[in-house]
Amino acid sequence: MRGVIALAVLAAGIGAALAQTPPQQQQPQQPPQRPGNANLRPVPDGPGIRSAELQGLDKVTARTQRFYAPVGKSTRFGTLEITVGDCLVNVPEAPPESVAYLTIIDHKPGQAEEKLFAGWMFASTPSLSALDHGVYDLRVLSCTMAQGSSPPSSR
Repeated sequence: MRGVIALAVLAAGIGAALAQTPPQQQQPQQPPQRPGNANLRPVPDGPGIRSAELQGLDKVTARTQRFYAPVGKSTRFGTLEITVGDCLVNVPEAPPESVAYLTIIDHKPGQAEEKLFAGWMFASTPSLSALDHGVYDLRVLSCTMAQGSSPPSSR
């Protein structure tokens, strides 16, 4: 069973990697297509806002920051604008997994915006579909119902 799940995650990751768009091409925003894993579902309803818990690393200052990015809204991390298109979790009887569809745009001062990433990121395997940036690293930690508006915490 784990082999089938691993294969499904790998296939979804390869599809996500192929779906990434080079910065020169502009395509209309399309709703994300869900990964091919039948166990994935939206976060169950509850109090709060459906959000992706993300961790960013600023390689220049070596500081990490955990923050919540609400589904359907843009969040800033340094010069990056991160939009979460969807955030899914595994059903309770399956191994824990969180995946988020992210669109990441870099807004460097004095330069045109550059689309760096558009695809699914997996919490369990961050290197499968990763952001390639000289200053920032970003990974998905979980999908959750975020309570209120807590400020980002530095570690």
